[in-house]
Order: sequence, then C-alpha cells, then structure tokens
Amino acid sequence: MASQPYLEDTPAEVTKAKGLHLITQNTPNGQKVQILLEELASVYGLEWTTTIIDTSTNEQKKDWFLRLNPNGRIPVLVDNAESSAFPVMETSAELLYLLKFDKDNHFGFADPLEQNELIQWLFFWHGSGAPYQGNLGFFRRAQEQSEFAINRFRKETYRVFGVLEIQMSGRYTGRPKEFLAGKGKGKYSAADVGTWPWVKNWALSGYTEEEMQEFPHLLEWIERVAGREAVQRGIGDKYKLP
Repeated sequence: MASQPYLEDTPAEVTKAKGLHLITQNTPNGQKVQILLEELASVYGLEWTTTIIDTSTNEQKKDWFLRLNPNGRIPVLVDNAESSAFPVMETSAELLYLLKFDKDNHFGFADPLEQNELIQWLFFWHGSGAPYQGNLGFFRRAQEQSEFAINRFRKETYRVFGVLEIQMSGRYTGRPKEFLAGKGKGKYSAADVGTWPWVKNWALSGYTEEEMQEFPHLLEWIERVAGREAVQRGIGDKYKLP
C-alpha cells in the first residue's frame, strides 16, 4: 500500500478523518464491514466516520479512490491512527483487520483452530458464494440476456447455499450449528458477518420459497443473524445516500 494514500482531489472528509474511516455503499459487500463496525461499537464503543459514495457514477474509478484501492471496489477501510494512513481493501481482509479491535474475541476466537475455521468459511464465501451470486445478479439484470450464464450462476449459487446448509445442519457431524464457525453449536463471528449480507438476498436472486425449503437450517440462520440490533443498524438508513 502507498505510504501517502491521499491525492489532491481526495474528498476532505476522507483526508481529515481521525481514526477509522469507511468508504462504502449500502450493498452486500459494504454491509459486511458496516455490520462488524456496528457490532464493535455495541461492545467497545468503537468510533469511525463514513463516506458514502454512489458507484453508479463511477466515483470508485477516480484516481483518489484507486490510490486507496487499485481494484476500484467498495468498501475501503482506512486506519488514520497509523503513522501513515493505512488503507485496507477486500471485505474479508477488512473484517480480519477489524478483529484487532475485538480484544475479548466477541466476533473471533482465541482458540487458533476455531479462528482458522472462521477464516475457512470467510474465504469460502469470498471465493465461491459472492462471485457466483454477484454474477447471477449481473446476468439477470443485463440488457443482453444469456440463458447459459444465468443458469450456470444460478446452479452454482444454489450449490453454495447447499454447502452452507450442510455446515448448519450438521449432516456429516451429527451436530447442528447455529453459526458457521466454532465448537458445538458455533458462535456468531466475522464468518457470519461476511456471509449473511449476500445470502439474505436469496429472493432478489430469483429463488423461490419452495426452492429454499431445501435449506431449513440456512433459513433459520438468516433470521437468527437478522435479529441482531447491530446487524439492522449495519444495513440501515445511515448508510443510504440521501
């Protein structure tokens, strides 16, 4: 990452921010980091500031943004408490970075094997679920429709939902889980935060209630996570453009 991440045209609210600053939009990827920040605020009183951009205007492709994230995608987390402002790109990396503020392991694990399980599921969704479901949405909305592409990503997203159902149901372990990672029934963690904002949108991805009945434990997990106050704040109006 660049030693000086700000350019002349970087918005003042970004350059003058103290501590943590999140540049985001209220999409599933943005919501991941928004939720964990809200959870950390609930437990520790963590403070941060936020810049909300509109990616439909290609603000994320401007030089000031690309200086922070060469990939040109939201969200970007910037830690201004470091000697030189330190930008973090990629949602899973941002969630793991934020866990350093979780001193009591409310959203991570002290046990290294449990923490590794968290990372496994975080990476699984980042590398499989999000790309499949994201491409499904892209091709379903595309002006030029491709039945082949839609069917491929629809089947793969559904398959990934099935993998999550296997984990939650305990089909092969005999131990149903309430959350993705952790011993026994598991514990709500960054693994759930990194997965839930996408999976909750199954209806918007074109799946029917009848199809989703194949995943009863996954549906219960969706509702369980949705019931958290910090989760609702993390997807709420404060992150929507006026």
